[in-house]
Amino acid sequence: MSKQTIIVKLDAQKMENPDLDIRYNLPDRIEEVTKGRISDNGYDYLSDTVLGIWLETDNAEEDVKEVIELIKKEKFLKNDLSQTAEILISEKETAEAEECRRVYPEA
Repeated sequence: MSKQTIIVKLDAQKMENPDLDIRYNLPDRIEEVTKGRISDNGYDYLSDTVLGIWLETDNAEEDVKEVIELIKKEKFLKNDLSQTAEILISEKETAEAEECRRVYPEA
């Protein structure tokens, strides 16, 4: 079974503390909380200020709920991501942001 994609988009201009270590800190914590069900799959700059953190899982539709809950209850490097993150999912493996649909915040 191929993996599916979850992307967490973070805009440095909207973050209280735009520390680049979040590109490691956030996926490590997600992997820890989900006991490895969701794992780090790299990051990329989507624009001058927007960082995309790619995660992979077997079931993006189901597992993204845990990612959303985590960003709602924990701060990451002094950032409340519940107010600033955008979360996208795709059934494709390592999908580009344009191939994903936004699930958070809800439209």
